[in-house]
Amino acid sequence: MGEDVTPELRRWLDRQEIVEVLARYTRAVDRRDWEALRACYHPGALDHHTGYDGDADGFVDFVMKVMPENLVTQHLVGQQFVEVDGDVARSEAYAINTHRHIGEPDQDYTSGCRYVDRMERRNGEWRIAERFAVRDWTRSDANRFYDTDIPGPKGTRNRDDLLFTLPGWPPARAED
Repeated sequence: MGEDVTPELRRWLDRQEIVEVLARYTRAVDRRDWEALRACYHPGALDHHTGYDGDADGFVDFVMKVMPENLVTQHLVGQQFVEVDGDVARSEAYAINTHRHIGEPDQDYTSGCRYVDRMERRNGEWRIAERFAVRDWTRSDANRFYDTDIPGPKGTRNRDDLLFTLPGWPPARAED
């Protein structure tokens, strides 16, 4: 985009880029795409989560270690409020995160949280500089998960997921 972008349009474009950082974050966690998860953070970023408080690289290592205990996870993001001030932004996103934890007993665990982030644009790219995963409530039910045997597309927790194998994606490019 050139210099003809108005300040209002620049704020909307910045907001969209920030919203997409969170979308990539939740996709990366649920698909266990650790490289993509790391790419959501700037080098030296901090993350404050339940069970972890430290740098973002350590957080990704922490998630890689605890995720095998979860048969499935799904992070559902609701409303997001983004305030941009130049190359810094404050973002608040409400989320409901569901986990199927394998253990004795198995647990169906759901939490309501807010991702409160300080985002920064560095070298033209928005990423998380500091994240606070603020837990507002939790619910846990033992042995209440029901899987389905109904035929149809099913998600996987890796690069075999339909997201990565979607027929016709990326679209074929017309040859010049």
